Amino acid sequence: MQLFNKDRSASQPIEAHAAEFSEIWLEGAAQATQVFSFASRSATGSKLHVVEIDHVDGNPPFQKRSVDIFFPPEAVNDFPVSMQAGPKYELVYVVTKFGFIHLYDLETGACLFTNRISGDTVFVTTKHDNGIIGVNRKGQVLSVSVNEETVIPYILQNTGNVELAFRLASRANLPGADQLYVQRFQQLMQNGQFNDAAKMAASSPRGMLRTENTINQLKHLQSAPGQLSPILQYFATILEKGELNRHESIELARPVLASNRKALLEKWLKEDKLECSEELGDIVQPHDATLALSIYLRANVPAKVVVCFAQSGQFDKIVLYCKRVGYNPDWAPLLQQVARLDGDKACDFALSLVKEDPPLVSADQVVGVFASQNLVQQTTRFLLDALKSNKESDAHLQTKLLEMNLLNAPQVADAILGNNMFSHFDRPYIAQLAEKAGLYQRALELYDNLDDIKRVAVHTEVVNGEWLINYFGNLSVEDSLAVLRQMLEHNAAQNLQIVVQAAIKYSDLLGPQKIIDMFEDNRCSEGLYYYLGSVVNVSQDPAVVFKYIQAALATGQTKEVERIVRDNDHYDAEKVKNYLKEASLPDQLPLIIVCDRFDYVHDLVLYLYSNGMNKYIEVYVQQVNASRLPQVVGALLDVDCDEHVVKSLIASTPPQFSIGALVEEIEKRNRLKILHRWLEAKVSEGSQDAGVYNALAKIYIDSNYDPEKFLSTNRLYDPRAIGAYSEKRDPGLAYLAYSQGQCDDELLRLTSDNSMFKQQSRYLIKRRDLGLWGKALTGDGQQPVNQSHRRQLIDQVVSYGLPEADDPEEVSVCVKAFMAANLPQELIELLERIILEDTPFSNNNNLQNLLILTAVKVEPTRVADYIERLSNYDAPDIAEICINNGLHEEAFNIFKRFEVNTEAIGVLIDHVGSLDRAYEYAERCDQAEVWSRLGRAQLEGLRIKDSIDSYVRADDPSNYAEVIDVASHAGKFDDLVRFLLMARKKVREPAVESELMFAYAKTERLADLEDMLRGPNIAQVQKVGDRCYDEGLFEAARLLFQNVSNWARLASTL
Repeated sequence: MQLFNKDRSASQPIEAHAAEFSEIWLEGAAQATQVFSFASRSATGSKLHVVEIDHVDGNPPFQKRSVDIFFPPEAVNDFPVSMQAGPKYELVYVVTKFGFIHLYDLETGACLFTNRISGDTVFVTTKHDNGIIGVNRKGQVLSVSVNEETVIPYILQNTGNVELAFRLASRANLPGADQLYVQRFQQLMQNGQFNDAAKMAASSPRGMLRTENTINQLKHLQSAPGQLSPILQYFATILEKGELNRHESIELARPVLASNRKALLEKWLKEDKLECSEELGDIVQPHDATLALSIYLRANVPAKVVVCFAQSGQFDKIVLYCKRVGYNPDWAPLLQQVARLDGDKACDFALSLVKEDPPLVSADQVVGVFASQNLVQQTTRFLLDALKSNKESDAHLQTKLLEMNLLNAPQVADAILGNNMFSHFDRPYIAQLAEKAGLYQRALELYDNLDDIKRVAVHTEVVNGEWLINYFGNLSVEDSLAVLRQMLEHNAAQNLQIVVQAAIKYSDLLGPQKIIDMFEDNRCSEGLYYYLGSVVNVSQDPAVVFKYIQAALATGQTKEVERIVRDNDHYDAEKVKNYLKEASLPDQLPLIIVCDRFDYVHDLVLYLYSNGMNKYIEVYVQQVNASRLPQVVGALLDVDCDEHVVKSLIASTPPQFSIGALVEEIEKRNRLKILHRWLEAKVSEGSQDAGVYNALAKIYIDSNYDPEKFLSTNRLYDPRAIGAYSEKRDPGLAYLAYSQGQCDDELLRLTSDNSMFKQQSRYLIKRRDLGLWGKALTGDGQQPVNQSHRRQLIDQVVSYGLPEADDPEEVSVCVKAFMAANLPQELIELLERIILEDTPFSNNNNLQNLLILTAVKVEPTRVADYIERLSNYDAPDIAEICINNGLHEEAFNIFKRFEVNTEAIGVLIDHVGSLDRAYEYAERCDQAEVWSRLGRAQLEGLRIKDSIDSYVRADDPSNYAEVIDVASHAGKFDDLVRFLLMARKKVREPAVESELMFAYAKTERLADLEDMLRGPNIAQVQKVGDRCYDEGLFEAARLLFQNVSNWARLASTL
């Protein structure tokens, strides 16, 4: 085994089978001594060694122990396998291979016990409950521990080692050595070894000598000079290793306190060295109440603890402590005791008591205690907190709280009432007290009787005005009016402002008419004016507004009348208008405002004009509302006012009126010419107003003053309005106006109704609008087009409209319109006029294409003529369309005319189905592509010779595979030879040359075959030979096999 010291980084090999680290306490040692025990077995025997490791300075040295381990005769070959040591008994357990256990004392090395615990090897052990536990090979779990009741007697009886028994009992606090301790203690006392006796008594097992008798013996002994007294030595020994018992703590406290060394007691208490008791607390209490409290707490003396808490002012801890320990004292006397010491803390204490569930004292008890001490402030604070739940059962306490404060501290009562904390107190009684204390506001809050309220409410000089106004919201309508009347009757000058403000705030609730009656009954005109002045802006009652207007006029407030009639929307305009007329105001502005707002302009003008107040007419349109000029002028013309006056009024009015409306009013009265000069002046000034130009246009039209020039050159009039104005007077002028403004719908209607189809066609062509064309040709969803009108329009378009057009876009849109309207016959008619006659669009590609395509669909008989007469159409596309529509001859003629010969012959072959015509066409063209196309068709028709002739003339071998296949099956080898000879010149393919050899063989042209074999070739000679052999062409086969040196096959041909 190797032992390693980590601190020193050193190791030492030792001969051992088992080892264990542990610690022991030596006599006189301040710290435990670390020891290392190990057991070994050699040829000479087995030993247990115990040595000290890491010696601590100050501790006595430990002498190494080395003792023999005894093995019984039946286990002479046994040896240790495990060791365990326990700190409580300072013993080491040695377990051997044969299942024996040996128990040794670590300090002395003495063997205490040996016995066999298992018949099988115990292979593992560990500490367990101050003993060991192990497992043997059978899996049995074995537990070994010391029997504390019998171990000491066992040592005395079996080993006779009294000292060992004495030391073990002392350090492990074991029974069995009591008599031995008593004898030794008496012996030490008799020998005068008092300090040793004290130490022994202090360390006696289970404290058997730590009795009152021992203490009495020791405390009367005298100590040697320079040494501790036996009693102090006794206490020191105990304190060093443990704690004092109850009697020891009391005996030690007396001399310590007598020597004024209280700090030692505090230290021992913190270290739990003293056993606390009531007697110990009583001894300490005169010296230190806090320390005594700590002792009482530890000793669980609740009565004394509560007293200490109270004496030290820690009232908040009393309830918590009593609840924790389950102590229930008489709280009321205790609270009274606290109240005498400190009222504020007594209040806190009382609150904590009543907040418990259930309360430890009642609120009534607390109030009684505080009242006996005249603690008004504390009583108030307590009740405010205790009554905050506002229970009905606490009504008498709420009354008590308010009463004592109204009598002693009215300001506090005012605050309490102001916070609305309570609602169950005696309201009438508290209201009377509040009124006597000058708290009128609180009295009003509490009074319910109207007479009481009227008596208190008149004191507005000491009541908050805003609050008083809000207070009326809590009263009924009748009560509010009664109180307001009382306030006016008591002192109108003082209370007027409050009354007016209350009337304003609750106007809708109280009723404006009742409030008005109240002011009128008290002859308070000023109040009525102020009330109405504030209410009128929010009231929607026409009677209130009218009353206010009357009041304002009565007080000379004309400007206010102007404001109200201008800004208010809730008065009866007719009634106010009539009242203002009857009032004969020096300033007519209020009347003007009313008439302007509610459209009584005609009445206003008649009233002012008939009363000679023309200047107010000017004021109206020049200063109040210039936009009303048209109505004013109309009214003046209705009363036959002089034209000069009207012209002057128009000229002097700011230009914030609608010229169109002015023109309309004058036009209604057939007096439009009076505006002629004024309108021309407006034009000269650069006016852009359409109304100006509309009026001028109407004047020019009616007076025939060159209207065509004005309508065609001016762009500022409204063409739709002027067109409508001109329709009955001159449709031509209406057409001119509509066309200038592009009023499409109106123009179509006008020209159709008046048979102006030439103008309509020209307009449509110039507009270039497909939607408009659609309306003209097909109508809209609501009204279909008149067929007669459409025919006339089309005739005009074909005859005059399009021939006059020089813009391609105009033509294009027109054509698209005819197409969209699904008018193919008319479209052909139109296109023939454009294309077949000499026009700028005769050679237009798109139009020519469209004409032919339309004819294909509608008039196929005309297609051939168009094809011949036209030349700038898309021939391939047109031809394809003709083919698709069954016009094969026309398609052929198109391809033929434009020399698209391949496509032309394709038409003859695929669609006409005439190979003879196709041959004639190929002869005429004599083009390779044409011959090739003909050859393929002939081959498909099994005209093999003709097909090969065509392919040869085309010099085209591309279709050799099909030609070979068809000709071979038909046996046309002579013709095939001609084709293959041509093909061999163009392509180098094994199939071509192989088939040529086979064709030579079939046609018995063996000389040609031999020539071909002698020359360069890429034919598959072997395969051709096999084919010839199979066909019975043995001579040809012989030549072929001979060429490839296939002698076996050659022999078979002989």
